[in-house]
Amino acid sequence: MEVDKRLASRVERLTESKTLKMARLSRELKEQGIDIISLSLGEPDFETPEHIRNAAVKAMDEGFTHYPPVAGYLDLREAIAKKYNDKFNMGVSPENVLVSTGAKHSLANLIMSLIDEGDEVLIPAPYWVTYPEQVAMAGGTVRTVDAGVEQDYKITAEQLDEALKQDTRMLIFSSPSNPTGSVYSRDELASFAEVFRKYPNLVIVSDEIYELINFVGEHQSLSEFKDLHDRLVIVNGVSKGYAMTGWRLGYIVAPKWIVGPCTKIQGQLTSGGNSITMKAAKAAIEDDKSAAKAMLVEFKKRRDFLLEAFAAEPRLKMNKPEGAFYLFIDISAFFGTKSSNASISNAEDLIMYLLDQAHVSMVEGGAFGSPNCLRISYAASLEQLEEASNRILKALSELK
Repeated sequence: MEVDKRLASRVERLTESKTLKMARLSRELKEQGIDIISLSLGEPDFETPEHIRNAAVKAMDEGFTHYPPVAGYLDLREAIAKKYNDKFNMGVSPENVLVSTGAKHSLANLIMSLIDEGDEVLIPAPYWVTYPEQVAMAGGTVRTVDAGVEQDYKITAEQLDEALKQDTRMLIFSSPSNPTGSVYSRDELASFAEVFRKYPNLVIVSDEIYELINFVGEHQSLSEFKDLHDRLVIVNGVSKGYAMTGWRLGYIVAPKWIVGPCTKIQGQLTSGGNSITMKAAKAAIEDDKSAAKAMLVEFKKRRDFLLEAFAAEPRLKMNKPEGAFYLFIDISAFFGTKSSNASISNAEDLIMYLLDQAHVSMVEGGAFGSPNCLRISYAASLEQLEEASNRILKALSELK
């Protein structure tokens, strides 16, 4: 008897993450002995700071090895609430905080709690690859608002107002942005707030996971606008700013009417997060940020190096990212070009050409809603970036 291999329709609606696909291809080529430089994953190459690791060891020694509360340990939620009260005077309590297994998990809880079949979610493009996929998994529909390199990949308040409808259920955006590194200023966020006031049924999701990787000053957030707090969700975590990707901890700061159902969803899927990670995350959130600031200095050096290196190829159109650790480059000038052994019709062709010829792994922009672009992660050493840029420029020079 043949096995019934039908899958749930929600699986059919999903596609493989392009960032993870390129990371997988890179690993496979490395296993074949090929010298691949991987610039595809958004993972800091630094070690987690020592004082954070020490906090984890202390937690194990003190017996924090049992099931934690679903919402997270109270002392961690208190530390997160204090952070937002001190910085933005939000007036939140631990009941406004839910700790999850990474910011991706936080987003999944949120979308599964609020989005029903057919609900519309507006997402500015370029966007992080997972936003539309999670909406699809929940049965929602996605509309995008596009912003190209000529406007620093940032939408305007006018575009936002034109795109929103009274029944749009949710908006999801990030600042600093993955994949572009663009950062919305305080004035730009204030103009968004004016628009949001016209759409009282809209839930606003601000992904601020790159909060500490900001080259232009203090992080700006919609948290500042008190009249939005009853429908504003801040998504954050410790992966990027503290080099804690493998520790897996994210969180939301949100009104209780949203935190409650998210906690209910999480309770049935994973229960609480990692107990040891929570103690390490508390040490990270409460520290003086000196380690995070040292990493920021290095990321800025890398950004500036690549901007100068790629300026030698005028067909690459770039902005100057103000945060995160990505370059998002418009490479449409290469469409229709050829080398002796390749023909480039789109971004997918170009990244596979660069993988084959330059042995550098990147991600094509279609995964982020911008098919004319590619994303480079500069979470790698300057030595690797110098070698990678030399290889890329040589391979591009052969395309005519």
